[in-house]
Amino acid sequence: MSQVPHFPRTITIADVAKAAGVSSMTVSKVLRGTGRIASETRDRVSRIADELGYVPNRLAGSLSSQTSSLIGIVIPSIGDQVFAGVLAGINEVLNNKGYTAFIGESFFDPANELRIVHMMLTMKPAALILTGGIARDERTKRLLRRAGLRVVHLWDGDNPDLDATVGLSHLKAGRLAAQSFLSAGFTRCAYVGSQLSRDLCAASRLQGYSSLLATHGVTLELKTDPSLPRSTETGYVLTKALVAQREVPQAIHYLNDAMAIGGLRYLLEAEIAVPGKVSVNGFNGTALLSSLTTRLSSIEVPLMEIGRRAATAALATPIPGSEGTVELVEINLAAGNTVLANK
Repeated sequence: MSQVPHFPRTITIADVAKAAGVSSMTVSKVLRGTGRIASETRDRVSRIADELGYVPNRLAGSLSSQTSSLIGIVIPSIGDQVFAGVLAGINEVLNNKGYTAFIGESFFDPANELRIVHMMLTMKPAALILTGGIARDERTKRLLRRAGLRVVHLWDGDNPDLDATVGLSHLKAGRLAAQSFLSAGFTRCAYVGSQLSRDLCAASRLQGYSSLLATHGVTLELKTDPSLPRSTETGYVLTKALVAQREVPQAIHYLNDAMAIGGLRYLLEAEIAVPGKVSVNGFNGTALLSSLTTRLSSIEVPLMEIGRRAATAALATPIPGSEGTVELVEINLAAGNTVLANK
């Protein structure tokens, strides 16, 4: 395999041509899928373009500047109320500065993220904001290193990355959930969640939750599913399964507020008193916690503030040679009436 040279700047067709030992015209034809090019040459050019992280400039014919006023943003799902709050904060800053958000959904799939990032880079954005907590593909990392623009790592404050990190400690969030149950004197706790192998931030929260409970000798039962959506209905279904298989736990922590509300709905239908028989808390502190007469206890996260800080970091002027910055927001337990008062 040929040694691919390192380029500390945006890769051009000329760079690919030089590394592949062909003309720029040949590279252009290969990338456009036109012309009569030998299969061996086509394969070599495609491979080297990928290894170098070359991205075609689709705006070259209409823009004279090197970048646009677009800010590319990749989140797991627009339908997730958590990221809707973060996006609101991002857009508030971008709109005031004359920038436009271009949003893609990864659904926690590294292949989706790679495809979206590659597509966004063809639009020559001013910066990118990528949600952490995903097992990022090495090809995506290579593209980002070669992109020559500012990239912000969003949400996952436990694993700082890229030019700037803005988020929270999910380990701390899990420990806060555990502490609320420990303070109430519970010795039998449970966790309900889904898609933990894909959502690494949720996995970190579970780690923080379970490790603190284990330190105090508390029994923990897990009820998770690798494929079900992180929704109210999933919370309902998994809580029903949890309760059916053995004695009802004294307390349940849920992956997010949506699942916690689904769990509450089942417990109320089953006439299992909350918090008299079982205590419940969630994560996010979203508006959903006000949608029931029973007010959900939840780890409260300042979603719009995370968005504002992420957008500000994306627009910041980079300092050559400086290390990535890290900004962690404060989180706390918003006490509702679904956890027994401290004993």
